Amino acid sequence: MIERYTRKEMGNVWSRQARFEKWLQAEMAVLEARTDLKQIPKKVYKAIVSTAGFDIEAIDAEEAKTNHEMVAFLNVLFNNIGDANSRYVHYGLTSSDIMDTGMNLQLIEASNIIQEDIAALMSVLKRLIGAHKYTPIIGRTHGIHAEPTTFGLKLAIWYTEMTRNIKRFKTAVEGIRIGKFSGAVGNYSMIDPDVEVLACEKLGLSHAPISSQIVQRDRYAFYISILGVMASTLEKMAVELRHLARTEVGEIEEPFSAKQKGSSAMPHKRNPITLERISGLARLIRSYSIPAMENISLWHERDLSHSSVERIIIPDATILTDYILYMMTYILDNMTINTKRMRENIDMTRGLVFSQRLMLRLVNAGMPRTHAHTMVQGKIMSAIKKKIDFYELVRKDGELRNYITLEEIDALFDLDIYYRNVDYILERVFADENTESK
Repeated sequence: MIERYTRKEMGNVWSRQARFEKWLQAEMAVLEARTDLKQIPKKVYKAIVSTAGFDIEAIDAEEAKTNHEMVAFLNVLFNNIGDANSRYVHYGLTSSDIMDTGMNLQLIEASNIIQEDIAALMSVLKRLIGAHKYTPIIGRTHGIHAEPTTFGLKLAIWYTEMTRNIKRFKTAVEGIRIGKFSGAVGNYSMIDPDVEVLACEKLGLSHAPISSQIVQRDRYAFYISILGVMASTLEKMAVELRHLARTEVGEIEEPFSAKQKGSSAMPHKRNPITLERISGLARLIRSYSIPAMENISLWHERDLSHSSVERIIIPDATILTDYILYMMTYILDNMTINTKRMRENIDMTRGLVFSQRLMLRLVNAGMPRTHAHTMVQGKIMSAIKKKIDFYELVRKDGELRNYITLEEIDALFDLDIYYRNVDYILERVFADENTESK
């Protein structure tokens, strides 16, 4: 991934240095396991560990000759260890034993960062939900004013969706928390299965119950797909906030620094560029799920068609997920929330958003629903045509007064009813957390 969207900690996880370090860690875990099983003398193991190392430039030079990255890595490693002891290294293994296990170690580190990102996002969301659980905002369906709701409830929708993403992500991580040391076609022909079990334990991994030459790629397809779902949730949030930031709406504003410029041509512009960036990068993350799924189907015990794809999509998907989680958290934590404009937008239609309450009150008074709907709609059309306040029209309408009193009309145009179940809803939203805290 380009540097522009790569945060340092996540970038380090996917550096070439880290890649080869994980390979070395996997090789040493196998050696330690074989030593514990008395297949290698302890003094030999200690000697290998003390001399094992690599140099990236040396690996590159070897790969230029061998056209095989693992062989190049091993040649450099063998040169450092020496001929006498190098015969114990990579014994009975195939390249993918080391490459897949090493990549999974990197993925776990990347996943730990993502989990920290999610926790930070959830913390900000929870704070905002509490602060704005009673902040009125117009609800919109089809982009058109529907009925009032609260900004806190809008945020709570995102919170619960991210809660589901957390559960899905944890499952996906467990799917790749796995190692494989089973040899060329996965049948342990040249290595003891106990070595795999013990080596994986030392690496903090489970061992694959069965494998071919590789760890099966459905695990990575599921992992990448879950990142795509999570990115889609973040885009959902970004799209909503982008709409709320529109000039005509003006209910929130993305953070804008003192020296920031919105346009090279128009000095007045303050655009939601970071939210738009999140939308764009979410598309890219989602797109990686297709090649990840196509990697599942390989020839026989393995071919190489998945390798080139994974060198791109696995680092990039985690790097971009880390980035957009961080940026969304920053936006939510620092955006301007214009509660005054939210109330003004509720009042923009001069009381029309209370039409359902009026209709249902007429139904409760005995009027057939169809007739009530038609009557209220007619009054609405009249208010719009005459450009008068719907509340005032209803108060003065003699036909409606046959069914409801002035006091009842006043109550119908009050926002309180839209708050009355907020606490109940939020109690359900945080139910699992409340149970865990007891």
